[in-house]
Amino acid sequence: MSSVRVGFALCGSFCTFSAVIPQIKRLVDDGADVIPIMSDMAYSTDTRFGKAADFVSEIESIAEKKVIHTIQDAEPIGPKKLLDILIIEPCTGNTLAKLANGITDTPVTMAAKAQMRNGRPVLIAVSTNDGLSGSMKNIGMLQTNKSIYMVPYRQDDPLKKPTSLVADFDKTVLAMHLALEGRQLQPVLL
Repeated sequence: MSSVRVGFALCGSFCTFSAVIPQIKRLVDDGADVIPIMSDMAYSTDTRFGKAADFVSEIESIAEKKVIHTIQDAEPIGPKKLLDILIIEPCTGNTLAKLANGITDTPVTMAAKAQMRNGRPVLIAVSTNDGLSGSMKNIGMLQTNKSIYMVPYRQDDPLKKPTSLVADFDKTVLAMHLALEGRQLQPVLL
């Protein structure tokens, strides 16, 4: 995997960071060249799950690169063909909606637009409380895009959060390898 250039973009599903950041480490340990990207919210918001600066520091330490956190810094991904694949993990309902409707107003959506303009794969790992309600139409729209692949996902907590969906982050690396071959990891729904 040493020749694979992976953009790893995090959005503001802060409760998943403890499961997502180890996936960055897995990729780096496997020899991937990981370029970290964070949405404005993920990059700058302190929550009960941790301080933004601590997450940024940890990610930069693992990737040995500065986090891309501005639209201006994400824009060259397309023209310079910087990535073989972009992984958006976690991908919030807000980002799903923006991607499905062509809105480019964050570093993550700019990275995705830049990647898709070159027909290169984008792998999405959903994490949203409204996955089986408001975000479902956006998930459906994205799954029909030939450049979009999904990390398999399931209901998060069917009893307490009946519309919540979350990706199986442990399937990220396998889903990435298949996406690079133009194949979707199956089953998508767990």
